[in-house]
Amino acid sequence: MQTTLDFPKRINFINKSDNEDPQFQTKGSAGFDFRANIDKPIMLESGEFKVIPTGLYFEIPKGVELQVRPRSGLAAKSGITVLNSPGTVDSDYRGEVGVILINHSNIGYKIKPGERIAQGVFNDVTPTQFRKMNILSETTRGAGGFGSTGRK
Repeated sequence: MQTTLDFPKRINFINKSDNEDPQFQTKGSAGFDFRANIDKPIMLESGEFKVIPTGLYFEIPKGVELQVRPRSGLAAKSGITVLNSPGTVDSDYRGEVGVILINHSNIGYKIKPGERIAQGVFNDVTPTQFRKMNILSETTRGAGGFGSTGRK
């Protein structure tokens, strides 16, 4: 079981669902599971996407973001993933976290109440100030993108 000594950051949250509170399953886990906060199963047809409520609300500290990422098992076994992966929950957002799921498979998928549908990962955000320029410094790579590295 976790203790406050194991994790240096503390994140305040409210759980308005009947699902268990968010937790890291192992000491090495990068993320915690989001569960579907629904009363009855929801069918997600092939190619369809829907926002699935979680019942979770977070007080994320300044300088931190909460990323909403797909669960690898759900993606590999059923073709279900997070549409805007990774989704970002900003530190000043206080509403319910919803997960936008999309079905990339050829068959419908039934999302069950309490099912683990995504994972959340907290990340530090680098404070940034933009500085407008007329030219940028040059690099060996330059403007090469979309698979340009490693070509001969």
